[in-house]
Amino acid sequence: MMDAVLYNSKIAEEKSTILGDLDLSAGQYLLATVHRASNTDSKQNLTSIINAFVDCGETIVFPVHPRTAKYMKQYGPWEKARANLVLTEPVGYLDILKLTGSAKKVLTDSGGLQKEAYMLGVPCVTLWENTEWVETVEAGWNVLVGAEYGEILESIASFQDNSTQADVFGDGNASGRICEILNPKS
Repeated sequence: MMDAVLYNSKIAEEKSTILGDLDLSAGQYLLATVHRASNTDSKQNLTSIINAFVDCGETIVFPVHPRTAKYMKQYGPWEKARANLVLTEPVGYLDILKLTGSAKKVLTDSGGLQKEAYMLGVPCVTLWENTEWVETVEAGWNVLVGAEYGEILESIASFQDNSTQADVFGDGNASGRICEILNPKS
């Protein structure tokens, strides 16, 4: 996965226009995604998350999953979010890589985005109680906060990566090493 993220982030750097399209500058916003049923289908959890996003005082870019939009409208926080956050339709892979790599911090319940944020050197606040990628937490680049309003606000305000980044997911050259094994030069 590291190979793919590094390869495609170079393409995203050249081809993605998402920052300009949204009038954003690198390092000046947080990227948020919310799609897990435990967050979207619970009025309490979704409202807590959206209220924390709105109240944190940061510019937050939020590509909204269709299920999330449905429940935001049903439960009430849609208008508040629309007035205070940069809401977008879901974006493609190159755009999400560009948004992730250029963000000050990522706020997500997505397992894949937690890992991609780590690979791109961006601190992550995970809006879930656990993670598939414990290495990112152990390395000091990811914090698990769930859907609790106060913990989300505290982590947005104070959580920073606190260590150098180890190559826990490789160095981005796995494909080259595999090719060398499959086709050794005599």
